[in-house]
Amino acid sequence: MKLAGGCHCGAVRYEVEGEPYTHALCHCSDCRRHAGAPMVGWTMYAQEALNITKGTPKIYESSEHGRRQFCPDCGTGLFYSNSQVLPGLIDIQSGTYDAPEQIPARVHIQVAERISWMERAHELPVFDRYPPTE
Repeated sequence: MKLAGGCHCGAVRYEVEGEPYTHALCHCSDCRRHAGAPMVGWTMYAQEALNITKGTPKIYESSEHGRRQFCPDCGTGLFYSNSQVLPGLIDIQSGTYDAPEQIPARVHIQVAERISWMERAHELPVFDRYPPTE
């Protein structure tokens, strides 16, 4: 399988080839705060499966060994690596794929840090676009 993706503004583009080890929805506070979202989807690949085809992501040292890469222009989070915990592996934010539906999520991780209301988020009302204003 070969997938392409990139940041919101298009300054950084990438391709990844092969099957991901997993696709996890992470609920840790670091991911939430970095993304400004209640959880973040990550697909994990061998580092060599990733090819950046346009631009150069900026690297942020988010912890002693954690490195988060994002677009220096629009700020879109793209990649995460940790040479100590996940040697030779890279996580790609699955929401940045051109066709994110190609790789369904498989697991929830770091649920010990999950925002409590996320446990029942699937029970909320749904709307194709916006809720009615009246």
